Formats: sequence, structure tokens, C-alpha cells
Amino acid sequence: MRKFRLYMIFQWVFFLPVILPLCIAFGALRGAAQMAERVMEQIKADVLSQSETQPTMD
Repeated sequence: MRKFRLYMIFQWVFFLPVILPLCIAFGALRGAAQMAERVMEQIKADVLSQSETQPTMD
């Protein structure tokens, strides 16, 4: 039982430096994509609401 825990500790020590930066990078990319999507939705809402309330000068 003791060797199994020691083996698991070695696995975590070995893989954590690989897994942690990947998780941080993918989390940052996902957050940036979600923020870009929200910004685009807000831009659409603002542009559509302005064009509906103000008549154009055609």
C-alpha cells in the first residue's frame, strides 16, 4: 500500500508541470473567446437598438 502512494506522488510530481500550464493556457483562451463573444453580442445589441430608435437620413 505504501509503494502505491509513493508511485502516485511521483506521477503527480512528474505530470503536474505539464498539466498545469496547459490548463492555464486553455482556460485563458476559453475566457478570451467568451469575452469576445460577449463583446460582439453587446455591440450587436447597441447597434441594433440605436438604428431602431433613430431614423436614418436616406
